[in-house]
Amino acid sequence: MKLLNLFLLLFISVFICSSCVKERSLYNGEQGTDNPDDKGNSNNKTYTPYVYNYNTEVSGATAEISIELDELIDLDKVEVSIPPLKYNKSWLLLLTQDDCKQAAYCSTWAAINGKPIAFLDTVGATRDLYYDAKHLYNGDLPPNTYEYKKTLGSSDGAGNEVRFAFTTTLYPESEKMDVESNVNNGFTDNYYRFYMKSLLVWDNVKEMLAYGNGIAFHDVAATDVNNESDILSHLSICQSLIKDRLSGRGCKVLAEPNGNKTYLAAGKAYDQIQIMTAQAGATKLYPFQVTDDLHKKIIERWFYNDPNDIKDIVKQQLRLPKEERLAICLGVHGTSLYWTEFLLWLNNMYGKDGDDSLWFPSLEEYYEYNYYRFHSTISKKMEGNTLKLTVTLPTGQNMYYPSVTINLKGLSKNKVKNITSTDNVTGFSSADYEEGLMMNLDFRKNLVEHATHFVLKYEETKKVSDQRDARYFVNMLKESAIKTQLLERIGAN
Repeated sequence: MKLLNLFLLLFISVFICSSCVKERSLYNGEQGTDNPDDKGNSNNKTYTPYVYNYNTEVSGATAEISIELDELIDLDKVEVSIPPLKYNKSWLLLLTQDDCKQAAYCSTWAAINGKPIAFLDTVGATRDLYYDAKHLYNGDLPPNTYEYKKTLGSSDGAGNEVRFAFTTTLYPESEKMDVESNVNNGFTDNYYRFYMKSLLVWDNVKEMLAYGNGIAFHDVAATDVNNESDILSHLSICQSLIKDRLSGRGCKVLAEPNGNKTYLAAGKAYDQIQIMTAQAGATKLYPFQVTDDLHKKIIERWFYNDPNDIKDIVKQQLRLPKEERLAICLGVHGTSLYWTEFLLWLNNMYGKDGDDSLWFPSLEEYYEYNYYRFHSTISKKMEGNTLKLTVTLPTGQNMYYPSVTINLKGLSKNKVKNITSTDNVTGFSSADYEEGLMMNLDFRKNLVEHATHFVLKYEETKKVSDQRDARYFVNMLKESAIKTQLLERIGAN
């Protein structure tokens, strides 16, 4: 009898402990990672994150552009230059999102790229629910998402969309970027899997980069964040981790954390950091007054709790001649509904659905474009009625946006019969601008493969947003048989 009682006591104890463990597993550890029930998982599709092949990206390039004209011209009357802003835009906005926030993916990136947006009324509130790339791929989304049913951006001046892009900071030394996203399609008993994670996961970062966004160093796991040498050693560790996770892509931007100037000193000492941004003790950026390549410069940025306050600053700057306009350089942590509405306002007022005056790239892309502006060489010559340009982009460390706008002042498109280029120009468009003809050249080595990836994705999902993406990336390509075939596959006009 005593043995039976002892057995029953042990059984009850184990049962209670097991129940407690199961109950606690819904809440302990990393938020948004505990899956309380396997129900619904049988319908999940295997998600393989896509990473552009940065290891093989072009580093420096020389190309020849042949412009066949309908008549002979005086070569001396055609001025060739790279304008201060890409696509001949008249003002610049830059946004860096600090602290490796999950909202950078399911709010900022989602709003720009026409995806479901996590409804974050007040970032961090208990009712706010988030999602990851793996959730989106499987259609397993929180119940509070909303959509703009369009993408946000500007144009390249030749009728092609150019989506807004921003810079997100990373914290690669933390294992929390490796946390698995639990997908549980159809399970609605609770939404713990959509609770905010401490950090972005790598899958989200990879997808954001595929759409043209940039990355930056921010906090590091230094023992003493007031010790320059300690921070410097951890920046090197972070760079190795980033390159390992992102197919060889390195980081060259530092966003100052918490106003800590020791990070800026370390950033100046670390050769792979080429540009920084900070809240104070920094340089105000006037794009049309820049006289150098901005290497190791610290660009001033501002934080606003309410993005509506920025609207008056924008309007004030746009009253000035473009040569006097200050770049709107913003920092943000979490992005709520108020921020996505601000992005929508930018699109509708100054983007592709407005006056199309705004260029909104990542700080990475702006730095590279400005670098090419000062270090590229362009020569010109006439062969009969053909104007030939030889364009050479310099080799730069950790550069991933080999793309420039070239202006031909004094030449209009109605005088052009045909434009051809060497094979290493993978993306091309042209149009008249206010003083002549402009050409947009893209040298990315894997641009065709990149566009094909999005076509294949659309063919798999048949989602409207994936068709928009496929059309967007295919339209970046220069005219060719491959481009025509890809457009036919997605049913694009």
